[in-house]
Amino acid sequence: MAVAVERFLLDREYGSNCYVVRAGEGAESVAVIDPGGDPGDLVARLVGSVGGILVTHADVDHIGGVAALAAATDAEVWAPAGEADFLRQGATRGGRTVQAHDPEHTVADGDSIAVAGLSFDVVGIPGHSIDHVGFHVEGKLFSGDLLFAGSVGRTDFPGGDWGTLVASIRRLLERFGPDVTVYPGHGEPTTLGRELQTNPFLGELRSA
Repeated sequence: MAVAVERFLLDREYGSNCYVVRAGEGAESVAVIDPGGDPGDLVARLVGSVGGILVTHADVDHIGGVAALAAATDAEVWAPAGEADFLRQGATRGGRTVQAHDPEHTVADGDSIAVAGLSFDVVGIPGHSIDHVGFHVEGKLFSGDLLFAGSVGRTDFPGGDWGTLVASIRRLLERFGPDVTVYPGHGEPTTLGRELQTNPFLGELRSA
């Protein structure tokens, strides 16, 4: 299946990525991952209907547009079980509070969910936050704020832990191998293999 991915920057303050994923260029239904800001531009430009909204973690710059997008499209929301309360209550950080939304579904490591004609594997990847998850489909991994091109997620927020973050990246390498494409929460796409070889924060994985 030729899964198509399109990136939107809905939260320009934090530069967080929102992804629109569909089962091929002509597919009419899409999955939206981490709508972090005002979704008006996305809705205006979107071709097709929103089959579901997927949340990797509950930082404000990744859930800021969830409630508005769900209301505009009648799409259901899938969020990590251990962070769903942040979305239900309206998370706050840096003086910003997002509109609360009660997700229709919660997910955990090992789940498989069908959204917009796609089957996503849910992968538990804590470390940046307490119950962070990634979504994998057809060799594409949506990693939220775990891993970036040339960097990794912060671990100084509540729920963050450096050892846990490194263990999560190691687990991804063992499960998916070096060739999987990583679509991070910030910045450009990369691969697990490229980050293992060049990321300055992953020296302990290279020496393991």
